[in-house]
Formats: sequence, structure tokens, C-alpha cells
Amino acid sequence: MLDLDPGTAMVVLFFVLLALRVPVAFALGLSSLFAMWQLGFGLDLVGDLLSSGIAKFSLLAIPFFILAGALMGTVGIAERMIRFFRVLVGDLPGGMGVVGTVVCLFWGAVSGSGPASVAAIGPLIIRGMEEDGYPRPFAAALVCTGAALSIVIPPSIGLVIYGVIAETSIAKLFIAAIIPGLVMGLLMIATLPFAGKARHAALATTAGSGGTGGLATLSPSPYAGMSYAGRLGRSFVDAFWGLLTPVVILGGIYGGVFTPTEAAIVATVYALSVGLFIYRTLSFATLYRALVEASASSAVVMLVVTFASLFGWVVTVDDLVGKYSGALLGISDNEWIILAVIMLVVLIAGMFMDAVTIMFIALPIFLPVVHKLGWDPVWFGVALMVNLAIGLFTPPVGINLFVAANITKMSLEKIALGAVPFLITSLIGLAIIAAFPELSHILLQFME
Repeated sequence: MLDLDPGTAMVVLFFVLLALRVPVAFALGLSSLFAMWQLGFGLDLVGDLLSSGIAKFSLLAIPFFILAGALMGTVGIAERMIRFFRVLVGDLPGGMGVVGTVVCLFWGAVSGSGPASVAAIGPLIIRGMEEDGYPRPFAAALVCTGAALSIVIPPSIGLVIYGVIAETSIAKLFIAAIIPGLVMGLLMIATLPFAGKARHAALATTAGSGGTGGLATLSPSPYAGMSYAGRLGRSFVDAFWGLLTPVVILGGIYGGVFTPTEAAIVATVYALSVGLFIYRTLSFATLYRALVEASASSAVVMLVVTFASLFGWVVTVDDLVGKYSGALLGISDNEWIILAVIMLVVLIAGMFMDAVTIMFIALPIFLPVVHKLGWDPVWFGVALMVNLAIGLFTPPVGINLFVAANITKMSLEKIALGAVPFLITSLIGLAIIAAFPELSHILLQFME
């Protein structure tokens, strides 16, 4: 490491620390401090750099969106939404798989966080899919994959962070991500008839013991004995306030009523109001549970953001951006080859690191390439989010897999096996979205 420049030595040390199972945030911090010492900067500069890195108004959206998602899970919005979509789909064969996909996409427009979505709606969807004949590993894999799209479907925490780093309009990123997010969802649904049947026999042998395995179950249906129209109407009324959530959040942003950061606060107040005054399911116990859950999740994300800003400062000071972006541009004169290399690097990195860390490390290197080649940073951000979403359910560090393994009491390997069909589908979707920037521009053209 002595023969390397400080910036490169920092990157090498970071991966060494990760291999030693040092938490990501501390691996970022320790490797950054090492590089600063080699560059001759004193530790008295660290405090100012950390505070300036985290003191960005846009980043306030992260803890508030996480809190809003936690509240909506605890006050019963998730259960009502699942009931409505289940009634809507009716008795279609394998219909709960479609319900699971739609609810995951819908919940992505509520929480903005993949792991939070798995924890909030996973137990109900997985249990419902089991009752519908799906093996548990496949059901868990669907939830992991659908919830991963939470960082694509607005309001996405990943898009907020990308907008801050790339200095790009977060509102435009939100609009641009809608169609690609829906495309990914449709590809997931198209996978169900093939993957569900083809893998049922193989997965059933590894599905584990019977029973609920600790999974939450939907309470007895209140619509028994009613006609389909009656059940649909009643379930829609019950789920109305939950279904209205994305309309309030996204409509307010696109209508210019409030900024994405202010939307996070509005979402939190909205969740509190629905739970307290409409559903009347919000108690001190549920509020406390949501606050604890949101605080823990926010602390993990913001700690990584804080130390990643220090890491990024060293990258800039040591001109790693110029060195590595220049090397990237020198790979080929064909911009499609460069794009393929970037996407492959992110895809591999997503197998070992979380999305926030990847963005803070890689974007300072990739963005000069984006600008040099004249690519639209909004489209690039959306394609990047789709890529990073795949990392959320790809071993060995796919965090959605760990959350699902925890709530189902299954091994990560079984769930990862069930996710293979969705991995293939997602890679096809990534190729489509990367190859056709027009998908990200459709709604932007209508909004301008």
C-alpha cells in the first residue's frame, strides 16, 4: 500500500476492511482518515467535513420518508391495501403473486426504502402467497425483488441521494423514474406464470416445514358473503386513504405545492392523521414502535452518508476522479461499451455494498464521464437506481434477502434460489431502460 497514492490506498483499505467484516460506515471512515493522514491533513479538519457533508436540506427527506413508511405499516394501511388488491384480482390462478407485485410497487411509493418495504408488507404477502400455492422461498423472493424497486419508484431515497450528489433536480428524477419502475413491475408480473410453475416442484422440496413460521396473517376477511362488486367497493373504501398516499405525495411535488423534502414531512403528518383520526389504530405503543424502527433505519443510512462524504472529499482532493474517469473514457470510443462497463461495475459492486455507499464512491468518477459523453444525468440516475435495486436482492450482501430471511426464518440461500427468475427478468429490464432513454423522458416531456 506504500507504493500507492493516498486515494488509491484508501480504496484498497476500504475493501480490505469490508473483507474483515468491518461495518460499511466505519470502513469508510477509517480508510478516509488513513488517506487524510497520508495527505498531511490534520484531524481537526474532520469535524468540519463531516458536518458539512451531512448538513444538506435535501437529506432531511430520508428520515422522514422512512418514518412515514414505518407509520403506514403500523397503523394498518398495508393490510387494507393487500385486501383491496386481493379482491381486485379475484380468484385468478396464482393471483396473489400479482397482488404481491402490485403492493410492493405501491408500497415503494410510500416508503422509498427496500428493506423497510420487506419488513412492513413482507409477512402478509408471503403468507398470502403460500395460501395461494406458492412455495415460501419463491414468495419471499418476489417480495425481495418487488421491494427493491422502492429505490426506483418515487419518492425514492436513492433518487434523493443521487440528486444531492449529482446536483440534479430531485423532482425531475422522481418523474423520470415512474415509467421505468412500472416497466420493471410488468416484467415481474410476466415472470410469474413461467417461474411460479417451473420452479414450484424444485422449490417445494426446500420450502421448509409447514405452518406460518411466525409470519403475520391477514385478519379474517370482513367481506364474507358479499358479492364481488360489494367486496370490491367495500375494500376500496377501507383502503382509500392508503391508496391516496402516493397521490398526495407525488401530486404535491409535481404540482409545485411542496418540494420532495417537504413532501417527506407531509407524508409523515398524513400517516399520523390517518392512523389517529380515520383508522384510529395509532396508539402510544404503535407510535413508539414506528419511531424506534425509523430511528434505527435512519441512523444506519445517515451514518453511511456522513462518512461517505469524508471519503468523497479525499477522492476529490487526490484527484481520483480525474484518474479513474480518464481511464474509463480510454476503454473505448464506443459510448455503449463504456455504459456497459459502468453498469457491470455497479452490478458487481451491488453484490458486496449497499446502494448509498456505491453512489458516494462511484458517482464522483462516473458523473464526469456522463457529462463528457453528453448523457442525460436524469436518465443515467434512473438506470443507476434500477441497477442498484438488483443489488438489494443479490447475495452475498443483498440486504432485502437478510430481512426476508429474518421474517421467514429461512436460510438466505433458499430465498436467493427463489430469486433467480426475477434476477434474470431484472437484468432484461435494466438493459431495456439503459438502451432506451426515452422511457425516462416520456413523462418529463408532458410536464414541461
